Amino acid sequence: MIIDYHEIKKLVPQAYPFIMLDRVIEFEREKRIVALKNVTANEIFFLGHFPEEAIMPGAMILEGMGQATIVLFKKSFETEGNSSGALYLFSSCKARFLKPVFPGDQLRFEIKLRYATATAGAAEGLATVDGQLVTRSELVFGIRRKPSIQPT
Repeated sequence: MIIDYHEIKKLVPQAYPFIMLDRVIEFEREKRIVALKNVTANEIFFLGHFPEEAIMPGAMILEGMGQATIVLFKKSFETEGNSSGALYLFSSCKARFLKPVFPGDQLRFEIKLRYATATAGAAEGLATVDGQLVTRSELVFGIRRKPSIQPT
């Protein structure tokens, strides 16, 4: 199943310039997802990170992993009955940054679901460029529902 940018925009709560996915190229319901991010020189974060040698911030790589996890969870579990609330990345554990990512690289995010409930879960994430591992992390996520307002 290929998921294009327009559908990704509907699934993740972020908006430009913080959408870190361009396309989903593989999807196995309740199991795994593979998504791509084309890293371009005009990304806003390259203005300050670093002006002399543009390197993609590790936080933005983790953001891409988190967004791929959101797409995997929503496409696997979300139904009209449980779609209220936003899905958030709660933590990124054991994150390792092994190689820098530069403009012109294509990041490949592969997320494997470790477990999930109706409202939360955990996954393993890998980010690669040209088949070389650049980042790995464990991701914990969950739905945070909007508080209901009680009349006084």
